[in-house]
Amino acid sequence: MRDQVINRNNGKPEPAAFAHPRHFHIANGLVLPNMISGMEDDDHLWVPQSEGVSFKPIMLHATQGYFINLLRVRRSGVLSVHHHTGPVHAFPLKGRWYYLEHDWVAEAGGYAFEPPGEIHTLFVPEDVTEMITLFHATGGYVYLNDQGTAIGYEDVFTKIESCRAHYERIGLGADYVNRFVR
Repeated sequence: MRDQVINRNNGKPEPAAFAHPRHFHIANGLVLPNMISGMEDDDHLWVPQSEGVSFKPIMLHATQGYFINLLRVRRSGVLSVHHHTGPVHAFPLKGRWYYLEHDWVAEAGGYAFEPPGEIHTLFVPEDVTEMITLFHATGGYVYLNDQGTAIGYEDVFTKIESCRAHYERIGLGADYVNRFVR
């Protein structure tokens, strides 16, 4: 009966549209440890991206083409001009940032949605010493120069490769990234 429910009209079992949570079998490693509460505990796990910018992977979902990571910025000014090929959800956890093209500010405890295709310029104010935001990004980021020409690309696969190289370099081994890959 665990995969069935009782039809309230006639009392006969029917297949469940979804299983009760106690019946889910979690694959080894599917449930990740609390990555956010300990976000600053292991500084070496942050993968350098550029000067003053690093990320910490939470999930790198290669089969579905998305990634979830913490982005940490320890410098002010323009971070990048970019657009996304898919939707992005942002949850600022520390500090604040905004896009030069908008009049809103993303602050700790808030939420921002970035639609696919919109070009925006991420800016961290001078009085912010550290910004940390959880990003859930589907698809890729296309980085642009001042003329709007693509100069770089980032997606779940480039994230995986950056992690592999970093974890190998710091002695954890390239396979350390596998704990985040689905």
